[in-house]
Amino acid sequence: MSDRTEILRQYMQLADISSFQLLSERTGVSRRMIDTLRKGNATTLKYVDLAKLAEVLQIELIELIAKFINPDLPSNDQSTGSAIASLREEYQHLQQTLANQQQELRSQFERETIQQLESLLLQLPSAAYAAQNNPSMLAKNILPLLRPIDTLLQKWGITAIGSVGEEVAYDPQRHQLMEGSEELEEGSSVIIRYIGYIQGEKLLYRARVAVKQP
Repeated sequence: MSDRTEILRQYMQLADISSFQLLSERTGVSRRMIDTLRKGNATTLKYVDLAKLAEVLQIELIELIAKFINPDLPSNDQSTGSAIASLREEYQHLQQTLANQQQELRSQFERETIQQLESLLLQLPSAAYAAQNNPSMLAKNILPLLRPIDTLLQKWGITAIGSVGEEVAYDPQRHQLMEGSEELEEGSSVIIRYIGYIQGEKLLYRARVAVKQP
């Protein structure tokens, strides 16, 4: 089987790609697969890889396959069309498999989350109803129902930024001044009104703070 390296280099030059390594980086196709293409064995590549190569090289997929299977075949040759159909079928199967896996992961995540919040989901509506019909009911009686949320956040590695009512030094990276508060210098004393959240090193929500009144 004849070498197709120079043909590939011509396409790369037109796409302003200077090396096979750069082609690999832009397409996400391994160097081994690119070397396979250079040998004219395009039909052994996956459809998704061929589609990425064609997109980056700015050529039609059918042209890519035709050039790297047999340069003497026209682009509408029946064998080329069969090769594309086979590769497309493989790609569609892969896409469906990935979609099924994503759906299963989503369903599993939802099931686990519901299990974590089971007591809250089942008991909070009744507690809220009781509170509405009994003004003397203490709010602290409802607080234990919120523990599953703390457990779930801990499981996800999410931690709170401060606690409500806490006096802290103002940090604009972690704190957001509430509407109506004047501009503050970093390090000034503020009171946390609404806590924020951070996950690892990623900030999810800044804690909302107000200026401490003298």
